Amino acid sequence: MMAIFTKACVVPLLLLTAVAANAAEKPNIVFILADDLGWSDVAFNGGKVHKHFYEAPNLDELAAAGMVFSRAYAGGPNCLPMRACLLSGMYTPRTQIWTPGGRSKGPIKNMKLLVPRQADKQGDVFPSKLELDPAVVSIAEVLNDSGYATGRFGKWHVGADHQGFDVSDYNGKGATSGKYYGNIDVHEWLTDASCRFIETHQDEPFFLYLSHWDVHTPIRARQNVTAKYKAKLEADQWDRKWNPTYAAMIEAIDISVGRVRRKLEELGLAENTLVIFSSDNGGTPITTMKPLRGAKGALYEGGIRVPTCMAWPKVIKPGSSCNTPITSVDFMPTFADLASAQLPTQQPVDGVSIAPLLRSEAIAERAIFWHFPLYLTGSGEGRVVPIFGSTDGYWRGVPASAMCRGDWKLIHFFEDDSIRLYNLADDVGELHNLAETKPDVAQRLLSELKTWQVATKAVIPQQQNPLFGTAAGGKPTALGKLK
Repeated sequence: MMAIFTKACVVPLLLLTAVAANAAEKPNIVFILADDLGWSDVAFNGGKVHKHFYEAPNLDELAAAGMVFSRAYAGGPNCLPMRACLLSGMYTPRTQIWTPGGRSKGPIKNMKLLVPRQADKQGDVFPSKLELDPAVVSIAEVLNDSGYATGRFGKWHVGADHQGFDVSDYNGKGATSGKYYGNIDVHEWLTDASCRFIETHQDEPFFLYLSHWDVHTPIRARQNVTAKYKAKLEADQWDRKWNPTYAAMIEAIDISVGRVRRKLEELGLAENTLVIFSSDNGGTPITTMKPLRGAKGALYEGGIRVPTCMAWPKVIKPGSSCNTPITSVDFMPTFADLASAQLPTQQPVDGVSIAPLLRSEAIAERAIFWHFPLYLTGSGEGRVVPIFGSTDGYWRGVPASAMCRGDWKLIHFFEDDSIRLYNLADDVGELHNLAETKPDVAQRLLSELKTWQVATKAVIPQQQNPLFGTAAGGKPTALGKLK
């Protein structure tokens, strides 16, 4: 009996020791998200294609310390759907979240298809939601169940429910709601709060989601920093007229990244902390996306390819790079993998764990997808899609789905059921449509895309807008006669 009693006591002690050791191995996760920062705005991308005006030494250091993901994608072409994808692990057709405001933006007469529209408040054509359902299990709830403290600071955008975060703060000063676009101090407040969160939870695994309001419009920054870039602009010959205030906003984000990393180092947490930096969608015409085509709101690369780098000294090789496509829905399964957490069973999880990529190992090739059933007006580099029946660029986004598999990218436009096929390895600017010269590839990808549309119950507008091509008085214009 004595031996049995001793064994019964020792086994639980061993189990407790193993559990404690496993908990100690769980990495801290810091996810820093910029708003509207373009793929080419960072030197580790844009510095390779143009003389780089913006200064972000802390981002450069982060990239050098870890891995640059040259083909990281937002789950949607603008801020709201991407954030819903990130938090839920689900593609946009499942969340039915398409854009802030929920409706198309632009003149009704230029929209060939009937969709939810802002001007006439028509919102019952198909669902277009503004909030993530509180019943959705979030990335925070997945990590909470694995013993993580979770805190998010900054822009939220997905509804009143805080989706399980232990701490949820809009401005770094405890605000439970509000918008802080154009606030020249909010980046500092959010960083202060994030550093306090790290200090408070340094003895347990934590997930910090620092979601900046910058560099979203209005374009505002501290005057002394803006003045520095004005002087820089005037002191040299540049390939374009860069915006000094926008440059100062990028610097504000950069300083935040540096402060968070220094806090991790100060507390001895850097070695086992995964730090991720990314953006929620492509840039706006205040900057340039070149060599990419399009801008925020487009399913072309300039609207969905985002600057992304990750550092984790314990795992990621410094100075490494990865060209494997990844997307927003991958972060939930990745974090669950790293945290030994269980993924939700009551909702689909569309992404895959990219943890092997962090170890410079491969993951199985798979397709990734986008869906956007609305219209968005464009300007500057964002005017990439013509009004149906014309040839000049007008829209930045029109009803369409897209997918990529390996180097191939396919866009399916719903207005005329047409497709565009690009080989991104040879044509990152998406200038050469190969749908006719590579019909086998095009049809194979289109078949896969349509299967995905059915599986996710993606809404595809098909009814023609009765006001398309009409003037204000309802009379047909020349545009209305075009097919």
